[in-house]
Amino acid sequence: MAITLMNPSGLPRIDAYRQVSVATGSKLVFVAGQVSWDADGVVVGEGDLAAQVEQCYLNVGIALAEAGASFDDVAKLNVHVVGWTPDKMPLLMEGITRAAEKLGVTPVAPATLLGVATLDVPEHLVEVEATAVLD
Repeated sequence: MAITLMNPSGLPRIDAYRQVSVATGSKLVFVAGQVSWDADGVVVGEGDLAAQVEQCYLNVGIALAEAGASFDDVAKLNVHVVGWTPDKMPLLMEGITRAAEKLGVTPVAPATLLGVATLDVPEHLVEVEATAVLD
């Protein structure tokens, strides 16, 4: 594996992700921000943050697979949520959990969560991008 995930002592232990990833591989995979479109460009889960998060993670999984990677190879995730407030965390985690069950993995790479005013179209509530490293 080209990625080692860790929670250093002296930093808070966050169950949803690890604080640090160490990459030793040589092939980088950059996945553009994925929104909740299906393969036909139809919005999945309009108005439903958990459903959109799930679809975003599934789309990231599809993109990673095309590059010969998986969530096990992800060194960093960025999550952009429209109108983020802390009370939305359960919906975010629900969507991630549902996607993880379908993908058969637990995406715990270091992640940055950003609240944004808007995304590409008004129907999109979340966008997820990933950086992976392969041997």
